Amino acid sequence: MSNFLLTWLISAFSLLITAKLVPGLVVSGVIPAAIAAIVLGLANAIVKPILVVLTLPLTIITLGLFLFVVNALTFWIVGSVTPGFKVEGFIPALLGSVVLTLISSLLNNLLK
Repeated sequence: MSNFLLTWLISAFSLLITAKLVPGLVVSGVIPAAIAAIVLGLANAIVKPILVVLTLPLTIITLGLFLFVVNALTFWIVGSVTPGFKVEGFIPALLGSVVLTLISSLLNNLLK
């Protein structure tokens, strides 16, 4: 339970940092960041595998680079359904997903 809570808090904090670094991402506070972290986790568990399977031929042709697009689409979907978290286009979604992954990985390695 404590591992889940720590991961959730790291994700929310990483999302706040990402919104400060990437233009086009807006998080209106800590509570919306926490909610967006939960929705992003659910989207990565449910929506992303479906998108990966549907785009498998493109992913194979591009040697896996199309997974960046899948990550950006998942990030963009979360921004459209979560109140207080806004993604203002595909490029901010792409940059935001990459930056969020880097920051979240760094914080997870430092704190665990």
